[in-house]
Amino acid sequence: MVRRWVFSSRWLPISQRWFTAARFRHLAGRAVAAVFPDDCRLCSQPLYEFSRIPVCANCLKPPEPFEPQYFCSSCRTPFVSRFPLDDQGLCTLCRLGHTRFDAAHTYGAYDGALRRLIHLFKYDGVEPLAAPLGDWMLSVLPGRDFDAVVPMPMHWRRRWTRGFNHAARLARHVARRTGIPLRNLVRRRRGTAPQAGLTSAGRRANVAGAFRASGEVRGLRILLIDDVLTTGATAGACAAALKRAGAASVSILTAARADRRLFSPAAVSS
Repeated sequence: MVRRWVFSSRWLPISQRWFTAARFRHLAGRAVAAVFPDDCRLCSQPLYEFSRIPVCANCLKPPEPFEPQYFCSSCRTPFVSRFPLDDQGLCTLCRLGHTRFDAAHTYGAYDGALRRLIHLFKYDGVEPLAAPLGDWMLSVLPGRDFDAVVPMPMHWRRRWTRGFNHAARLARHVARRTGIPLRNLVRRRRGTAPQAGLTSAGRRANVAGAFRASGEVRGLRILLIDDVLTTGATAGACAAALKRAGAASVSILTAARADRRLFSPAAVSS
């Protein structure tokens, strides 16, 4: 007869049970790190904890939110002074109706650690980063009065090359947290050239007519999700397609915004 010994954590006080489990995870993480060493992808410090995200806890702290002193009240484009804004706080593009979306909300500046985290998520396929990025995005969303969360669509060729649609991962997390239905109501009907290096007018021309929305958007308040807002050309083209199909409103929510006041080529390469 084989005797089996079972040790139950029920014998321990609740506080000690938690400590025992946490201590076990910590020690196990260090043991795995000793056998299979890995470093934080941002700061290169050794990782000692179990995680699906190869980034240390310090580098995963929320960056500073993007809070420029002067910005458009509609598209939230930052400016160095109030001079480009009218009495209603609108920039020239919004006054001329080029942006097409009704509001834009973004968490941080597309720079530093946030930029590197987005690249890790988007280009290196670290999909679990959708959770912290999505939580940061929700922290700057002023309300929840939307009928559908819609990811920025990706052309099938680019999705096949990359393996996943990063905007869809972010949208799934946002929808799960808010309880707003996740719906794929717009598609990218043609591929476009990379936006990097193009002027604002060139970006708008590049994506003009690239999207087609479903008739199911009629009367809906749409929350459009993407990772980075640069000039707003892509978001504007997608919002235009949604509006043509009958959407009542389109607001965009992103993790980061390129701060073109810095005049840095790296800041506008996405």
